[in-house]
Amino acid sequence: MKKLYLIGGTMGVGKTTTCQVLKTKLDKSVFLDGDWCWDMHPFVVNKETKKLVLNNICTLLNNDIKCNTFENIIFCWVMHEQSIIDDILSRLDLNDVKVIAISLVCQKEALEKRIQKDIDQGIRKSDVLKRSIERMEMYQKLDTYKIDVSYKTVEEVVNEIMKVGVKND
Repeated sequence: MKKLYLIGGTMGVGKTTTCQVLKTKLDKSVFLDGDWCWDMHPFVVNKETKKLVLNNICTLLNNDIKCNTFENIIFCWVMHEQSIIDDILSRLDLNDVKVIAISLVCQKEALEKRIQKDIDQGIRKSDVLKRSIERMEMYQKLDTYKIDVSYKTVEEVVNEIMKVGVKND
């Protein structure tokens, strides 16, 4: 049975970095970052682009699911509302696929430190900090397994994700 890892979390929590490492640890895996599906300039969030990104994500995930080469499909995105997760899952062919939904969560001080480092390096704009902090509590309400990444290394987080995946066999 294939596994679909949905890795959510607020901006700056470490989703992409974690998933890049997870991809190397899981055999026969592929990784999709939802942000890749609407990487545009200028960045515009409206009804049309939201529809576009969800269609792009679901098309790519369905293609990955259908591909016999992959046993583990890893997807990350800022999925801060259950409706986003439910919408994506409703569009996927999940026959013989086990879904493992995980939210990476973080203490406020640790998140501020991570995002400020990104701002200082020019990776993120300063407005991300406020928006990311505002969304932190939303992840506690989701029907996902929570992993607090505040003071863990990427390797520790990846190992915990893999344990969750094994528990769901």
